[in-house]
Amino acid sequence: MYPSPGVSAHSDGNEATAPVTPNVWAEHSVWPQDPGFATALAGGVTSLQVLPGSANLIGGRGVTLKNVPATTYQAMKFPGAPWGLKMACGENPKRVYGQKGGPSTRMGNVAGYRAAFAEAAEYMKKRKAGGKEAEGKRDYKNDTLAGALNGDIRVHIHCYRADEMATMLDLAKEFGFKISAFHHGVEAYKIADRLAAEGVCGALWADWWGFKMESFDGIQENIALVDRVPGGCAIVHSDSEEGIQRLNQEAAKVIAHARLAGIDIAPERAIRWITANPANAMGILGQTGTLEPGKMADVVVWNGNPFSSYAQAEQVYVDGARLYDRRDPARQPVSDFMLGQSAAQGGAR
Repeated sequence: MYPSPGVSAHSDGNEATAPVTPNVWAEHSVWPQDPGFATALAGGVTSLQVLPGSANLIGGRGVTLKNVPATTYQAMKFPGAPWGLKMACGENPKRVYGQKGGPSTRMGNVAGYRAAFAEAAEYMKKRKAGGKEAEGKRDYKNDTLAGALNGDIRVHIHCYRADEMATMLDLAKEFGFKISAFHHGVEAYKIADRLAAEGVCGALWADWWGFKMESFDGIQENIALVDRVPGGCAIVHSDSEEGIQRLNQEAAKVIAHARLAGIDIAPERAIRWITANPANAMGILGQTGTLEPGKMADVVVWNGNPFSSYAQAEQVYVDGARLYDRRDPARQPVSDFMLGQSAAQGGAR
């Protein structure tokens, strides 16, 4: 949810007023003028999943966008894409809320999830039963959680450690919801077989690790090990305005490190980490993510092997329209925010 440039006025990613805020929707913090959309387009990104931040146990609804220049977020929303639900486990909720009344421990985190979903399950029960109990005012918090419980909203969880991912999988079984993907998941390789068996994707970094305790056991073969299990769903994702511009190079790092470990990955398989697999996790594989008749014509034309560090996206098509062309300045979108910036920098001091 954080645009680039990142300034406090645009710090709209975490509704850090309560640990459980499923009533907030990421789309209401989207800034269509964010220059990051254009730089991502130049890197070949045609669709994006935008999620709230990771301060909260349950942060709110995420939104899927087409990477098209627009004045409003409504004009960017991916037609028919399901909402996501952003959750977070581990250190972040403890750090943010430990001095605000909790949770302050991992067991407090889990108690918070369970209380929220138990309330939502009771809300659903009353709504289905009808009668006076169902006639009260609409509860947007429980509406979102109910959507996750009945499968209409896809659950995405910020989670680093294997043991905590296993706990979240147990939580999902307890309440009957499906986890679409674990995000970051630096220890996903430790439970790659369970993730594959339960149809859960890992939206993972190529080599970020070690910057806090829960990221201590990260390895550079993580994505390759998640991918190699039959049925595994590995995704190369980004958590930065820089990384989103070169997801192809991040994938190339994984190929290289896997090769050093004796794992050869064909480029035809690796390309799925930034195409079909993320589309699957986002619930839009029926419309995009692969080049097939009847799908949206979201196409990137590279000037060479996309896994080369020298590769650049020459042309990017969204819904068949050429929105970006490296050789045609008329097809290099510029946000309203950037218009006049060069002149302003050269003006009066």
